[in-house]
Amino acid sequence: MALNKKIAIPLVVIILALVAGGGWFVWQHKGHDHAAEGTVAQVKQLFTCSMHPFIIKDKPGTCPICGMELIKKIEGTTHGGPLTPEQKQQAEMLGHVSMSANQRIMANVATAEAKQGTLSREINAVGIVQFDQSRQAKVTAWIAGRIDKLNVNTVGAYVSKDRPVAEVYSPDLVATQQEYLLAVKSRDQLKNSPIPSISQNGDGLVASARQRLMLFGVKENQIVELEKAGKPNIRLPIYTPLSGIVIEKMVQQGQYVNTGDVLFNIADLSKVWVEIDVFENEVPYVRVGQQVEIRSAIEHGALFNGRISFIYPFHDPKTHTVKARVEMPNPGHRLKPDMFVNAVIKVPLVKGIIVPVTAVIDTGKRQVVWVEMSPGMFEPREVRAGERIDDKVQILSGIKAGDKVAVSGSYLIDSESQLKGGGGQDHSQHTGAKPETKGQQAPATGQQAPQGGHEGHVTPPHSKRRLKTGP
Repeated sequence: MALNKKIAIPLVVIILALVAGGGWFVWQHKGHDHAAEGTVAQVKQLFTCSMHPFIIKDKPGTCPICGMELIKKIEGTTHGGPLTPEQKQQAEMLGHVSMSANQRIMANVATAEAKQGTLSREINAVGIVQFDQSRQAKVTAWIAGRIDKLNVNTVGAYVSKDRPVAEVYSPDLVATQQEYLLAVKSRDQLKNSPIPSISQNGDGLVASARQRLMLFGVKENQIVELEKAGKPNIRLPIYTPLSGIVIEKMVQQGQYVNTGDVLFNIADLSKVWVEIDVFENEVPYVRVGQQVEIRSAIEHGALFNGRISFIYPFHDPKTHTVKARVEMPNPGHRLKPDMFVNAVIKVPLVKGIIVPVTAVIDTGKRQVVWVEMSPGMFEPREVRAGERIDDKVQILSGIKAGDKVAVSGSYLIDSESQLKGGGGQDHSQHTGAKPETKGQQAPATGQQAPQGGHEGHVTPPHSKRRLKTGP
């Protein structure tokens, strides 16, 4: 009996301890569930500034630094619970950003309309003004003789093809004129002969003498005047084949010349050539017929327009350039031969939708523009960019003509969109970074400040994004 009491008492103590421990465990577990339920029920809403994301407050208001209205920081429910209708609507609008007039002014947001147009590539080159070789001529002596009179005494003088530049005396010319006058007199005497061979012979003599005069440079009107005068001209006037400027003078008055000697070089400067040097890597863009703008420093930046008429089939191995010829009018002879000029060739490349280059946010993997859907409401669009010339870029897909895109302040709009999306979770999704924990939320937000730079910036995707939920 005593032995049974020794066994029963410890056994009862153990049983009571087990019951007490189980009750304590159940009580603790139930209390934990109540605390968790209270946590789910009480989700605290935080507010931050899109310009200064390190400002975080628990109630709405304005930023103490810039005065902008604070925006909501959306927090997901814990334990994978369902989203409220308001949170669902906010999740669908995560890719959109709404800005008030004050926010747009503070963020310096400006928009421009995407337009259908053509991008033109500009090729800059240098060139030298040259004579138009098709408008040059030489004044030569058609017969040996002496220059008795010289009407042009200086280089640079203007000469006209209707006025003689010199007068030459030649014994051979005088003899040929006398022969012509005798042939005319004989033809008049023999034309009434009853013998046909004699009357026709007179016409042959006149034609032969006329041909010799023309070979000496005598013109038709001069021959008519010779017939009217009935006596030879001692001096033969010499005319130029075209009107222009004397660029070279090789004779003096009283000088004897032989047949074929050059007296003057004449050039018409009403049109000139500009030979420009195009670098070899830009030659494929140059075509005959393209418009070229010519500017001269001497003429204080005056603009002249011409067209490419010929591309030389030669390559300069020293300068690695190819020459192109530009034909252009030269009113007032403002472009002087051997003058250095600057040339701009405008090459039309492609037609399409054109926007300012500042409208495109290029992350390296994606290209995004922000489109203003309604006043103050911006939506991100992923686009595909084409050619970029100076401050313009062609958009191949993603937007259409007439869309208003943000051309300044787009990075700040993008920053505000990421703050709405939960402090950069989409940013880490595209950059490969690990999602932030709750304790790391404030530092991550601070890293997204606009003034901190956006070299690694990735715009949130245009599609719907799900809110981050608890573990």
